[in-house]
Amino acid sequence: MDLRGMSTKKILLVCMGNICRSPMAEGILRHKALERRMSVETDSAGTINNHVGESPDPRAQKCMRDQGIDISDLRARQISPSDFHRFDLLLAMDESNLKGLMRIAPDRELARKARLMMDFAPDRPHEVPDPYYGGSEGFEEVYRMLDEACDNLLNGLQHG
Repeated sequence: MDLRGMSTKKILLVCMGNICRSPMAEGILRHKALERRMSVETDSAGTINNHVGESPDPRAQKCMRDQGIDISDLRARQISPSDFHRFDLLLAMDESNLKGLMRIAPDRELARKARLMMDFAPDRPHEVPDPYYGGSEGFEEVYRMLDEACDNLLNGLQHG
C-alpha cells in the first residue's frame, strides 16, 4: 500500500482491549511523527469492548512516561466498521486481532488496509505479545518492539 501521495496519513492501531499495546503504539507513532514533522493522524481501538472509556493501563503509562511519551489522554474504544473508511492503514498487534479486523471489514477492498504492526519490523517476532498479565518487563519489551516498528513505518512513509 503506497501512502506517500497522501497529505495526512491516518493510522489506527488495534489490540484486544485498547489499554496496553495499541495505546502504546499510538503514543510512539504520534511522538515520532511529531519529531519528524510528518502529518500523521493516529488513533487506537480494541476488538473487544471491555475497557471502553478507560485510560491506558498504569503500567503502560509508566513505561511510556519513562521514554518521555505521555499517553494519559488516550481512552479505550472499540473498533467499528466505519474505521475502515476513515483510516488509511489499520495495524493489528497480533493475528487474533487481525482476524477480528477482517471479520468486521465492510468489504474485501477495505480489508486490504489491515495488516500486522510487526510487518514493519520483520526481524522481530511476528506478533506483539500482550503484556497485561505480566510485569513491567513485558511492557518494556513491547515498547522496544513498537518503537522499531514505528520507526520503520515512518521511514517507509517518508521514503516509499
